[in-house]
Amino acid sequence: MGILSKKEKRGHWTLHTHFLRKDVYECSICHCKSDKAYKKCPSCGAAMGKTVYDPSWVDEAVDMEIINDDDFLI
Repeated sequence: MGILSKKEKRGHWTLHTHFLRKDVYECSICHCKSDKAYKKCPSCGAAMGKTVYDPSWVDEAVDMEIINDDDFLI
């Protein structure tokens, strides 16, 4: 089972970290979203390798700073 067949799909998880929400893992093959990084994608069955980090929470933090900034409000 440890050896991949030539027809087996290989992919990776992209970890989307959010500022005020739970982290989400996205399959690079079918774009299925999951709450954790499985060894195989539950949607397309692709064998998963490494996890790639996507720091989208930084943009969310900037948006929150703009909303909460007293100088920004009129």
